[in-house]
Amino acid sequence: MRLSAPRVPPLKDADLTPDQAEALQPVRNGTMGVLNIFRTLAHAPKALTRFNDWGGYILSRRNDLPAREREILILRVGYLCKSGYEFTQHTRIGLQSGLTDAEIEQIKRGADAGWSPADAVLVKAADELVGDHFITDATWAELGRHYSDKQRMDVVFTVGQYTQVSMILNSFGVQLDEGQTLDPELKGY
Repeated sequence: MRLSAPRVPPLKDADLTPDQAEALQPVRNGTMGVLNIFRTLAHAPKALTRFNDWGGYILSRRNDLPAREREILILRVGYLCKSGYEFTQHTRIGLQSGLTDAEIEQIKRGADAGWSPADAVLVKAADELVGDHFITDATWAELGRHYSDKQRMDVVFTVGQYTQVSMILNSFGVQLDEGQTLDPELKGY
């Protein structure tokens, strides 16, 4: 974690205004519960509501990328953005989505870490988008050999969303949720 304490503390249920409680309601019904990211974003309930709408698209079946491929992108973004919270949360989700422990370690090493061509180009696309906010023609063409136009759009949407999420987590100092531990390799992330 970049910060050892939150700059914007997560809100406790007893401290919520009615608007904040309403904004948190959709995540209360979810499988993960009310995580620290949501309790922190509840300080801006209207933003949290819109954030959940867009994030809901990215993590839904409306995103045409298979869950495993989506998680490759999210984990690579979390790693590149040095977001320990993001990488920790999505390690669990990535494993549930079909990634192996070895593949999660490969994500840290990049596109040349022994991936299939279809997976390697996802890692490369994430690298380009985070580094230059642009996918080169060569990478776009390679993505097109493995993914549809809609899926290529969803690559950009997913990387963009999780770049923003990483900035939020890092800058607000969102701390890991209870029971989570940071990968020792990500100390200082």
